[in-house]
Amino acid sequence: MNTIIRPIQQPDNPGIEQLIRLVLTEFGANRPGFAWSDPELSNMFHSYSQPGTLYYVIQHDNKLLGGAGIAPFNDDQPGVCELQKMYLHPDARGKGLGSQLITTLLQDARTMGYERCYLETLATMTDAQRLYQQQGFRPLKAPIAPGIHHGCDCWMICDL
Repeated sequence: MNTIIRPIQQPDNPGIEQLIRLVLTEFGANRPGFAWSDPELSNMFHSYSQPGTLYYVIQHDNKLLGGAGIAPFNDDQPGVCELQKMYLHPDARGKGLGSQLITTLLQDARTMGYERCYLETLATMTDAQRLYQQQGFRPLKAPIAPGIHHGCDCWMICDL
């Protein structure tokens, strides 16, 4: 399989938006309160070109199979980044690509000086939760701060 993980590029914007919307629809999260309504969805390259952020895509030939990013969580917690917009096409799941993607992101988050990584997801995304736990994330009983994605009902954090 000729698959690579690389930083997002401007021409990836339409493809990654389409992929994210596909997965959100699959899990019933195609409504306000989820990434579905994030204004950055149509220009991910620009959104993740800001200081302290990065976004990687998984590409096989010319097809995007997934992506994920990190960004600062909030100003009150400077050592905490958030794993954001991690979505894999159904064809890419179960092949170890998600694990490779998270490993790469967390290594870069450490290099950028982050101490912990937080994420919000859905309780129904059990495979994703299992993947996160394998990468060192542990469940939380509540969000660490009020988030924009008030539709999420599962919160996790890991030490970097």
